[in-house]
Amino acid sequence: MASQELQLIKEERRLFSSLVNNVVMTQIQATHKLHSHSIDVGPLLDVVEDILQRYNPTVVIAQQAQVEIMEEKTNHSSSIPTPEALPTIKRIACEITCKFSDGGDVNAKMLALFNSLSNYSWDAKLVLILCAFAVSYGELCLTVQQASVNALAKSVALLKQLPDIQEDMDTLKPRFNALNTLTKKMLDVTKDIIELKELRTTYNTMETTRKTMDMTDIPNAVYLTIQIIVNCASLITDFICLGHEHISSTTTEGKDLDDKFNKIHGLMKQLDSCREHIGKKKNMEGIQVLNRLFEMKHSDNMKILKALIHSEDVILRYGGIEKRVSMEVLKKKTVILFISDLDISRVECEVLTEIYNRTSDRQYEVVWLPVIDGLAELPVEKEKQFKDLVSLMPWHSVHHPSVLKPAVIRFIKEVWNFEKKPLMVTLDSRGNVVCRDALHLMWIWGSLAFPFTDSKEEALWKKQTWTVEFLVEQIDTGILQWAREGRYTCFYGGEDMDWIKQFIAAMKSVKTETQKPIKMVYVGKRNSKELRLKEIINEIKKVDQSGTCFDIKKIWLFWNRLESMWHSMMQHGRTIEKDNIMQEVMTMLTYDGNDHGWAVISKGSTEMVKSHGKTILECLNKIGTWKEKINLEGFNSALKNELALYHTTKHCVSLQLPWTIGKIIEKVVCAECKRPMEKYILYRCCTD
Repeated sequence: MASQELQLIKEERRLFSSLVNNVVMTQIQATHKLHSHSIDVGPLLDVVEDILQRYNPTVVIAQQAQVEIMEEKTNHSSSIPTPEALPTIKRIACEITCKFSDGGDVNAKMLALFNSLSNYSWDAKLVLILCAFAVSYGELCLTVQQASVNALAKSVALLKQLPDIQEDMDTLKPRFNALNTLTKKMLDVTKDIIELKELRTTYNTMETTRKTMDMTDIPNAVYLTIQIIVNCASLITDFICLGHEHISSTTTEGKDLDDKFNKIHGLMKQLDSCREHIGKKKNMEGIQVLNRLFEMKHSDNMKILKALIHSEDVILRYGGIEKRVSMEVLKKKTVILFISDLDISRVECEVLTEIYNRTSDRQYEVVWLPVIDGLAELPVEKEKQFKDLVSLMPWHSVHHPSVLKPAVIRFIKEVWNFEKKPLMVTLDSRGNVVCRDALHLMWIWGSLAFPFTDSKEEALWKKQTWTVEFLVEQIDTGILQWAREGRYTCFYGGEDMDWIKQFIAAMKSVKTETQKPIKMVYVGKRNSKELRLKEIINEIKKVDQSGTCFDIKKIWLFWNRLESMWHSMMQHGRTIEKDNIMQEVMTMLTYDGNDHGWAVISKGSTEMVKSHGKTILECLNKIGTWKEKINLEGFNSALKNELALYHTTKHCVSLQLPWTIGKIIEKVVCAECKRPMEKYILYRCCTD
């Protein structure tokens, strides 16, 4: 793995170095002092972003609207730019406005510019020059934008011979829009460079990260971005100098202006490649940092949580009550990271909420991490989907999916094996991963599985037995009580309505013949569509008013618990040959995998008889031939013995299992004959 990463880095380095002139870059890097001066670039970048993103010369904004924008930004900003940087910004603004607009040796001018900033770190050089450009850009925007509504701005524009936007809209608007697009791209690249630099600075003691660093990528990216900045600054000077009569593309001056735009667009293609390169490096090094963090020992969990959740104000949304709390509330607590995409079902959320709310003195906290690829800003429908899901959750959630950076999302997918099925990764009070997926434990035992460790899971299985209580635990308290009282219960399932009606009729005859009260409970079918299940439930209620039908949530939990039992026992190396519970679970899943129905009839907690739908229906319809045995053996024993007579070596059963942690189980034996089952791969997409 390490050798592949190093090879990838070498290939990227060769590609990236081709974007810039090696001779020029050697000279530029020679201007940089090793022990450079760092400044807080954050506040400066906030101001730049305000200028570059808020203003466009081709959009006229009324004075009152301008005041509101300024007030909004003033209230929003909580930091002030470093005073010592301001004179430097003013000096650079003069240099790039004057020196780079009169032709001459551009490389020499670039070298002189970098020499004047030799004491600053690479990211500081870039931000200072971007600030200087923003000064010129902001002045141009304000003057041109306000000239039609403000007398002072109109007079200044007249003296500067600035073109009139309203009169020359067709010619000017495409150019200003292009300039606006360029500035936003420069801002995005600058942010990427700063993030990569901060990533390296924060964790520069990590040996595994340093080994794979390419220390030339940031200087190269800074140089390329500054090249574009000074070219854009030159464009602004041209706008001012050309004046109204020369802006047309038919004039020589106008054509020169368009040529400069074309040159910058050529550089922007290089900058796009640069940004792609920086993004890959950020993701790769971000994953290395996370891996190393999880290998280290910590006194609490905050460093881990803040590495996963990148939020400037480090606050979380608290359930549906819209309360924001500091992430410090999670400090030194067991934290379960509930990981899913936005397509998680409402039923799953509601069931998990019910289980979560049953414990008043829980010893853990849950935080939802919604995983969405490549979307810093959510479309309106996705934003609504996110907010709707948050409103269902009584636990913590990040305030927006974008606080999960691409490196974190990639780590979640590659290291924690998240694909589509939700996960619950459990961290102890020091941030150590104690369970890669506690969700199956939550479905089976709820909070009883705390602290959700492998040892706790194993301990729970050692004392667990196969009973009716275990089968319907956390699902239906009425059935639990019925079983504890030693009464009869009949669980049945499937989607074949003809078989269901015949089976209900047969059970009515059995109850009449035996005079035994048997509680009928329909548990549906795994992965069945909600609409289909509702249709079946409505039909059952017409023919069996005394019976019980699980609702949609209970059906979902019933089958999901069985799948979770299978998953958990497989993780602990249990086999169907040696483990009775695993054999019973597999039998249930196998029954569900066939087209016809099935039934399990129990007396009390442990005395259970089960069979495929066709077999048990035929046996019950012939109760007249064996009902005499009931008084001697008991109903369940007599039924079991009769069903044994129907047993044959000929059978065809199938078992559909969910994709488990990215691997296919090599060997599964048949619940009927204990021989290895044939293995097939099923890809399913059903939107009915």
